[in-house]
Amino acid sequence: MSEAPEVEKHESYTSNGSATEKAAEVETPEQSGAGGLFRAILITAVALASVALVFAVVRSMVRRAPADPTTERIQGLIDEANRLLKQLDDKSAG
Repeated sequence: MSEAPEVEKHESYTSNGSATEKAAEVETPEQSGAGGLFRAILITAVALASVALVFAVVRSMVRRAPADPTTERIQGLIDEANRLLKQLDDKSAG
């Protein structure tokens, strides 16, 4: 049977070559929490700015439909009918 090739392990050493100093450089939970919070706030701010920009672009591209004379006429008739119904209620109550 063939033997598996040996895998060489390389460790990153600090400037003076000490592996114990490399282990001492690992962030503590307190340090990583502040950095993580800042990173989360930054990502959230970028996402909100992107959403606001997209919203502004889409809103500027979508224009209101021009006023339709038929729609205006129908709304006028509805308003007139409401006014007449109110007059009728006032006469019957008074």
